[in-house]
Amino acid sequence: MLVKKATAELYAEYKTKMEQVADVRNAIAVLSWDQETYLPEKGSAFRGQQITTLSTIAHELFTNAELGNILHELASRTDLDERKQKNIALSLEDYDKNKKYPAAFVAEMSQTTSACYHAWIKARKLNSYEAFETPLNKMILLKRQETELLGYTGHPYNALLNEYERGATTTMLDTVFADVRSSLSPLLEKVAAQPLPDKQFLHKHYDKDKQWQFGLRLLKDMGYDMAAGRQDISEHPFTTSFNPEDVRVTTRIDENDFGNMTWSCIHEGGHALYEQGLPTGEYGLPLGEAASLGIHESQSRLWENNVGRSLGYWQHYYADLQALFPENLGNVPLQDFYRAINLVQPSLIRTEADELTYHFHVMIRYEIEKGLIDGSIGTDGLRDTWNQYYKQYLHVDVPDDVRGVLQDIHWSHGSFGYFPTYSLGSFYAAQLYNAAQTQLPGLDQEISNGRYANLLDWLRRNIHQYGRQYTSNELCEKVTGEPLQFRHFLRYAEEKFK
Repeated sequence: MLVKKATAELYAEYKTKMEQVADVRNAIAVLSWDQETYLPEKGSAFRGQQITTLSTIAHELFTNAELGNILHELASRTDLDERKQKNIALSLEDYDKNKKYPAAFVAEMSQTTSACYHAWIKARKLNSYEAFETPLNKMILLKRQETELLGYTGHPYNALLNEYERGATTTMLDTVFADVRSSLSPLLEKVAAQPLPDKQFLHKHYDKDKQWQFGLRLLKDMGYDMAAGRQDISEHPFTTSFNPEDVRVTTRIDENDFGNMTWSCIHEGGHALYEQGLPTGEYGLPLGEAASLGIHESQSRLWENNVGRSLGYWQHYYADLQALFPENLGNVPLQDFYRAINLVQPSLIRTEADELTYHFHVMIRYEIEKGLIDGSIGTDGLRDTWNQYYKQYLHVDVPDDVRGVLQDIHWSHGSFGYFPTYSLGSFYAAQLYNAAQTQLPGLDQEISNGRYANLLDWLRRNIHQYGRQYTSNELCEKVTGEPLQFRHFLRYAEEKFK
């Protein structure tokens, strides 16, 4: 019966069904955004139930046999253009993968995620890992079960990695983090041998309302469309998108740490610009989604570090910032401010780490996640393992659980395999930004004048418009002429921190 329909008609049916799936998933995303911003404490149980119900509906819609028949029929047609063929191929791949998940597993994972998230919030308030261990252990058991459902070659963690960075393996990442240890460790030693810049002025009292207004200005200047988004406060900064015309960011404010909100705004703004730049005509389809978590992170890290921590960026903003906080910054020269915001020093908190030590934070989480999934690390000894790794790699003592094993939201969401994309994103960012500087003469001067339109347009044309059309390395090679190469990040780091 399907073969009698014209390809255009059949493709329109496919698009309608995919948009329906997206509608339900985005309704879940709205509820999840509300859960992390405005949900009253007593609403958590019913919210978990609501999300579970919708997750089950989305799963049933996407694994429906009728959609499968349409996908297989369209995959056999030869009269689709390249982009439509790619949509069908990727949707069929996703469909076959989702068919591996029983509906009962989807419901249990959704319910566990909600319970785990609220346990994490409570545990942070109590500063007690014990309050989180039992739900976390249940989550890990489910993630192990998920690896078996998905199937894998080599390490079971590969099944989870592939969810965030298609094609990534522990073999590849072991090599990446070997580069981190062999190349960044010597650079860190050289930096550590130099006198530390004074950063105390960054930890004076910075009024939250003034910080908020300044952060909004930075977002708007980047090109973030406030008519298609908003910013709110959350426990852990994040970006969520319901479609390219409704992309929201959150941040957190510490009145005794100027950098906490500022670079959260810039970082999440980079994520948001990517989501706002995806093609609206591909809503619900693979080409309307981000290429990967690594490429997504490349956008946030490019804006946060390559742009937002550059001297040129602050040549434009610093005088206004001094006027906003004269008692704190009025007598601090720009060069001292620049050195302070780029201070390289081992620390406890990943999201506040400098550009070099950051990758040791990620490496620690990667090693722990591998162990949790293969069973060589248990939740009962997780705190001790975490603290030992921080002592070994960053030479710091972890004083409590909030600044230790409870600092990240990711495990409460079941996002195992996500952390490595942060380092991959930084390495992609350095390579992409180097290409942008080459292809956009005068870019550095534009940034020092507070003009980002050409950079954003370059990212729109070279990254955002393609959605999932290319894998991360294919996209990187298309834009820069070669797949990911760690040397670009190393050269950037050596030039900046020499």
